[in-house]
Amino acid sequence: MWGILGRRGVVDGGFSASFLRSRMRSGLVSARSYAAGSKEMTVRDALNSAIDEEMSADPKVFVMGEEVGQYQGAYKITKGLLEKYGPERVYDTPITEAGFTGIGVGAAYAGLKPVVEFMTFNFSMQAIDHIINSAAKSNYMSAGQINVPIVFRGPNGAAAGVGAQHSQCYAAWYASVPGLKVLAPYSAEDARGLLKAAIRDPDPVVFLENELLYGESFPISEEALDSSFCLPIGKAKIEREGKDVTITTFSKMVGFALKAAEKLAEEGISAEVINLRSIRPLDRATINASVRKTSRLVTVEEGFPQHGVCAEICASVVEESFSYLDAPVERIAGADVPMPYAANLERLALPQVEDIVRAAKRACFRSK
Repeated sequence: MWGILGRRGVVDGGFSASFLRSRMRSGLVSARSYAAGSKEMTVRDALNSAIDEEMSADPKVFVMGEEVGQYQGAYKITKGLLEKYGPERVYDTPITEAGFTGIGVGAAYAGLKPVVEFMTFNFSMQAIDHIINSAAKSNYMSAGQINVPIVFRGPNGAAAGVGAQHSQCYAAWYASVPGLKVLAPYSAEDARGLLKAAIRDPDPVVFLENELLYGESFPISEEALDSSFCLPIGKAKIEREGKDVTITTFSKMVGFALKAAEKLAEEGISAEVINLRSIRPLDRATINASVRKTSRLVTVEEGFPQHGVCAEICASVVEESFSYLDAPVERIAGADVPMPYAANLERLALPQVEDIVRAAKRACFRSK
């Protein structure tokens, strides 16, 4: 069930800041459900415009992180913001995630709205005490007296050739924590609408992007280009309707699921693809409604299989819609090993389109 994800190339060398900065690239092109509109926008520009507009609308919003100012962001998400808003609202920090994350949480305690960038979410482990014990728990522990309106954002999950310590998906890690909201956009419209929602939210939000999607262009609607546009937190999107099998996933894997759905359609299988968008809170209602229609479930994620997002979705469906199932639920996840550095093994450790197709066919009793 563990797949091979095709790559254009593998980068050699270590994992210095300069190396990570150089790794801006467009993502893998995959089939997808488009917004109704003729204009296109990259995920990178969608994130940049969302931050820009929220900073313009609310002087309490500010950005901080490594190289977010003068270098304009390791992946150019904060391009132009230092020039427009100045160093008092765009802070270049030292390479100390524990330090600047703690400062950000303290600023949120005081009523400001920090947007903290991690060069990669793997580095958020240096700051995980502040994220969980300080940001996530303070509202509860203060009996609602303290709000912590902070966003932790950056690239999450596997990229290419960066090894076990720089390839983890943190969706399940952070989604297990009460007090956090966890979002994972796929398209430009997702990125723009969800990031605006995250910045406006009174609670701490973990915003998981994907490096390989930054350069991808997606059609975007006129509605999504409006400065007031905002997507609801906790609501999934049905990217493609179907009647034979439900496929749930998030982030980059949405594109893989849509491509798998096209292949399945060629064999007469109608797959419904759900883009979760929000990992916590999870839109259980949409997932279960879809399963009750299709009677089959395939869940997909890049993260580890044990205690993963897929496992939570399977549990929800078994608890709430078991009597509607006509086949065992299927889980497609990354291999249960640290990410290999070797390119051929790395490909074996990640899901691919063919894995999703095979799982859906098994669920539909169409496998050979």
